[in-house]
Amino acid sequence: MREIVWKIGGEQGQGLDSTSDVFATVCSRLGYHVYAYKTFASRIKGGHTNFTVRVSTRRVLAPARHVHVLVVLDQEAVDRTIGDLVPGGLVLTDSSFTPDVPPGTNVISVPMIQIARELGNPVYRNMVAIGASAALLGIPLDGFRAYVADKFGRKGAEVVQGNIEALQRGFDIAREQAGDRVFALDRGDGKPRLLMTGNDATAIGAIAGGCRLVAAYPITPASEILEVAAKYLPKFGGAAVQMEDELSAVAVTIGAGFAGVRAMTSTSGPGISLMQENLGLASMTEIPMVVVDTQRGGPSTGMPTKHEQSDLMALIHGGHGEGPRIVLAPGTAEQIFYDTAMAFNLAENYHCPVIIASDLGLALWQQTVEDIDLDRIEIDRGPLADPAELEKLGREAFQRYAQTETGVSPRSLPGMKNGQYLATGAEHNVFGKVSEDPKNRKQMMDRRLRKIRKLELGGKPVPGLEVSGDDRPDVLLISFGSTIGACWEAADDLREQGLKVKVAQVRVLNPLPVAELQALVDEAGAAFTVENNATAQLAFLLRGNGLNGKPLRSVLKYDGTLMMADEIVAQVREALTVEGVRA
Repeated sequence: MREIVWKIGGEQGQGLDSTSDVFATVCSRLGYHVYAYKTFASRIKGGHTNFTVRVSTRRVLAPARHVHVLVVLDQEAVDRTIGDLVPGGLVLTDSSFTPDVPPGTNVISVPMIQIARELGNPVYRNMVAIGASAALLGIPLDGFRAYVADKFGRKGAEVVQGNIEALQRGFDIAREQAGDRVFALDRGDGKPRLLMTGNDATAIGAIAGGCRLVAAYPITPASEILEVAAKYLPKFGGAAVQMEDELSAVAVTIGAGFAGVRAMTSTSGPGISLMQENLGLASMTEIPMVVVDTQRGGPSTGMPTKHEQSDLMALIHGGHGEGPRIVLAPGTAEQIFYDTAMAFNLAENYHCPVIIASDLGLALWQQTVEDIDLDRIEIDRGPLADPAELEKLGREAFQRYAQTETGVSPRSLPGMKNGQYLATGAEHNVFGKVSEDPKNRKQMMDRRLRKIRKLELGGKPVPGLEVSGDDRPDVLLISFGSTIGACWEAADDLREQGLKVKVAQVRVLNPLPVAELQALVDEAGAAFTVENNATAQLAFLLRGNGLNGKPLRSVLKYDGTLMMADEIVAQVREALTVEGVRA
């Protein structure tokens, strides 16, 4: 088999996260591609949770509908997930629990708790479950043994041996019970891969990009960015600070940017709402800063542990007045690593806020990542005032907001002689002094707005789109964020059905690459946006930015769960056949 799906379900707080993390990590080290995600309630502890790990010999970046081996630790897990089991699938459970399952279900019962107690520690139950799962999926134990030795070596030989014995006993009992009903996963390519979440990649990408301050207030699903930054930033001379709220977090970020420090804040829906006023301040004062928004189900508190992509309007237009901001939309952990590093270059070249539109599916769920290439990271501080030129100017002659063709004028940093200026949120003249003169107002507004009409770094354009697939396609799928993984998979499925398909991933939401998208829509038989919101916000943005021509249909999902490839295929097929859309 080229791919298997393993799921474990039970009560939140039973160690399911750590069990799944071990399983996913070892599979990634064995050379498989992994995509791991969970369903959990919005509470600290308790309530049902289930964790799914998709293991494949090809790249996977989307959830799967079917499960081959289902580990259930209570009846609620059975009731909620048994419908996911494929025909011939296996249910693995502890012998102390007799699950009520549909007739004919293959149940493998292993005395997990009993073995753990015999080995002297109840936590060994998770290793028994992993060993038994490996047996049912046809995965050798060698990789798990190596992981245990690496993970628990510092705790002593006895702990290592206990875990290994737990793995082996679970493996042996499950293998004996299952007989020839086990699955046989093909061997991976043997290339060990990084396994990380989007939040991991965001924090690490920020550090690689020269960020030395992360100031944030914890909020699901963004909190891990601050946690990872707090772990690693001090090693590079930086700091991560938990602020009292989002208002102070963004204010500190602006202050650090004014002082010349690359700084970032991270938040989610309600937090981005609170930050709107200061996002305007950063636009008006033209201070570089980076903001990460990990979108979740809204409005208000909404569904904080559920996936959604419904902050687009807030990210692009949220706030009072009109101020420039750049909005990036990475879709994979690899992309968000490089985009976060690039965001600081953009902020310092265009002197405006750069917002990274992440989402819960990207932020929290694990995926394998190819080796990170640090040589791709370049630090570009953008236009800075020349100290020698400032020296010649004398006092109070520096025009921080000078009129330029690009709209960007060199900034000075605190400590530069003769580089002092007033950074005020009020409208101001070229020196930064408050001015409400109508002519000045129009000139300053025009200058600010023309800064980001197109994006370049080092004289090279920053691509707003990533396009893959067939020329002159029957179907064009346009998407952004983590939904792109399901789009790529859906495109493969539609091709197997005889259609030519192209996928356009929008990597920059503002300024939107409308001309490039228009060309793609014009050549396609039918065009669809694919997005996790109820009001087709991406389609609205495309039309609002001038995209015209043939009807633009939308594949939408807003129930809090991730988009699946088969859902895209079904809605596209329905449009092509039932509605009679020409392809």
